[in-house]
Order: sequence, then structure tokens, then C-alpha cells
Amino acid sequence: MSLSASNKSTWETKRLRFLARINKSRIPKELEETDEVSFIPMPAVGEYGGLELSETKPIGDIGAGYTPFVEDDVLVAKITPCFENGKGAVARGLINQAAYGTTELHVVSCGPELLPDFAFYLSISDPFRGFGEGSMYGAGGQKRVPESFIKDFLVSIPTLEHQKRILSFLETKLGEIDDLIAKKQEMLKLLAEKRSALITRAVTKGLNPDALMKSSGYDWLGDIPGHWEIKRLRFIGRPQNGINIGGEFFGKGHPFVSYSDVFNNFELPSNISGLVESSDDDRKRYSVQRGDIFFTRTSETIEEIGMSAVSMRTIPDATFAGFLIRVRPSRKVLLPSFAKYYFRNTSLRFFLVKEMNLVTRASLGQNLLGNLPVVIPSLAEQEQIVGFIETEATTLDAVTSTIESAILHLIEYRSSVISKAVTGELEVA
Repeated sequence: MSLSASNKSTWETKRLRFLARINKSRIPKELEETDEVSFIPMPAVGEYGGLELSETKPIGDIGAGYTPFVEDDVLVAKITPCFENGKGAVARGLINQAAYGTTELHVVSCGPELLPDFAFYLSISDPFRGFGEGSMYGAGGQKRVPESFIKDFLVSIPTLEHQKRILSFLETKLGEIDDLIAKKQEMLKLLAEKRSALITRAVTKGLNPDALMKSSGYDWLGDIPGHWEIKRLRFIGRPQNGINIGGEFFGKGHPFVSYSDVFNNFELPSNISGLVESSDDDRKRYSVQRGDIFFTRTSETIEEIGMSAVSMRTIPDATFAGFLIRVRPSRKVLLPSFAKYYFRNTSLRFFLVKEMNLVTRASLGQNLLGNLPVVIPSLAEQEQIVGFIETEATTLDAVTSTIESAILHLIEYRSSVISKAVTGELEVA
């Protein structure tokens, strides 16, 4: 199938309320209170399609306040940012062909003139999302698309046979685009692994392939250059947990280093957006100076513990979160630029994951962190290693950026194909 210039003479324009029932779906009466149905919280709703169907509940255990829907209903997220992000799906594969889900869903039950998959593509098309965003009511993170927008949305709709041809075209075309995106995402994954391996080898083995090596004493670290020292972190700097303060103090005051500032970065962002009303004593005790190393202290999973970021500058009057641990090493031992790579190397991540205990929440204690082995090249060699990493990483990052840009263009093209096909701007032949 192919696309050509559109001829919409056979398309009819109607409001969606005349093509489907909006938020009128009901669980089938023949189901009993003990019957299992699918249960769909918002995280189980995919972006631009798909439902996670692993959770089920007996109907009698669900109670009031959830959204009912059945097989082939079309789901549209109503709350920001889920609506803008394209969360929605055709309900398929439901246990007993029925489900209850989050109240933040609109449910479109298609009539005989509208195929569910065509309605779904309409719901993720640019016009629908654009006008829907403009109709939102409420404030901040509680803005929602009103039911009236869904009902009154004007739909130009072809015959059922034409809808089927469009859906067949989209299945083929989007499959091709998705395959390209998947291949490029795999390339990004390989580049990230290459970058990670480059950093790990440089900070644990050095740059001289002919250097005499010695055992580090740790299986996960292996041999290190014979002239390097190895020390536990507690002999380089003292761990310090962050500030513990009530939620009412946040949002104004002095700079505040958050969990995400550390988790998402090798070095702290140049502009810290968080604010907290801290005391003079707080700002002295929990200060943020150049060279400070911050580690994530607690999370739901082991893999997110011990992620580090280094402060490359002193942040006046700043404090840091209680979910973080700060270590302030001597600059005569460890350069900040070397530390930001060393404490993100994959061998060290292996050590932390292996040693961590998981109860209900994973938590990194000061004792475990203090026992962390740290290799110590000379300051001059640390500078050489950092220069090598940054030169090589610049090349990898440029390739990564090019691929990310290509993926973005493919995603935009995918969206354009959907929008033009279901609105009749392009005719499927």
C-alpha cells in the first residue's frame, strides 16, 4: 500500500459523541463478584499503545472509584503529563474481557461506524493531542482533558473498508519505522556500553598497556598498575548524610542538591533548581564544596543505590538531601575530575550491588560506603586519564547525539504519518 494526495469526498464529519459512547462502558452483568478482571493503574498504560496486563483482581475486591472498561474499548489518559505523552491504548487481552483502571482515563466505546484501532490512532494524532491540550482545565500537575472535549471533537471519518485499508497501511509503515528506531536504540545502547567500558578500564587499569600490574585484592577490580595505591574511601574522606527537614521548608530559600541532581549526572548541574529554608548551622554542616562526592543513599532497588556525582564548584549557601551521602576527599589525593569518572565505573557498581542488602527499601550505610576501595594514581596520572576519557568520550558523544537526533526525526515522522493518514491529508491507495 502507498500514500497519495487525498480525496476526502467520501469522508463524513461528525462529532465523536455520534460515533462512540464516552465513559459509558460497564462490566458485563454476567460476571460475579468472585470473577477476576484485569486491573490497570496508570503506569500499566503504554505511551502510544499497549497495556501491562499482569495485575488482576476479583471484582468484589476492587470497590468504588475505578474506571470500568471492556475488550476493544479505547483508553485515553486525561491528566497531564500523561495525555501529552500519548498514554492510551486499545483494551485487548483483558481477563474475562473486562477491567477496572485508574480514574484518570477516558473510555471511548466505538459504535458500528468507527473501528477501535482507527479511533485509537485518532486519539494519538497531532490534532487530537493539540486541541486536547488546549482544552485542559485545572492547575499545574492536576490539569485534565474534559469529557466534553472528547465528545465534541470533530472527526472526519471514511467508510469501514477505507478505515481497514488505512489500518493495514499503518501497521506496515509503522512497523518499518519502529524497526528503524529499535535498531538505532540498540546502537545507543552499544555506544553507552562502549563509553562505560572505556571509563572503567581507564580509571582501574591506567593508560600504559606495558605497566607492571599487581593484584588489587578484589576479584571484581582485578589487577591494577603496580605503582598505584589503593585505599578505602573512609581514609580519603568522611561520609556525611544529608539534611533531614520537613516538606514545608522546601520550595523557597537557599540552593538544595536533590537526589535527581546526583542520580542523573556524573557532575552536579551548573544551576541547582531546588530550594530549601535552611539555617546557618544547616548551611555549614551540609555545605556543598568543589570536589565533594555525593552518593544516592536509598531507593526501591539496589541498582539505584550508590550512584554518584561530583560537585565541580562550590555552591554558596547550599545544602544537600537526606537521601544522599557526601564524601569530601582531600584534593591532594583525588582530583574532582578523576573522582566523577572513578565512582561511576562499572566494577565499582558491581561491588555496591553485591554488598547491598535489600529489605523493603535498599539503603547505603556509611560503613559500607567507607569500605569502598579506591585506586589512587598520582595526581599527574589522574589528569592524563581524565584527558584521555574526555577526548574519547567527545567522539562517542557526538555519534550518540547524531543517533538521538535521527531517532527524534523518526518519532516525528511516525507521528506525522499517523496524523495525515487518519485525518485524510494523505490517501491510502
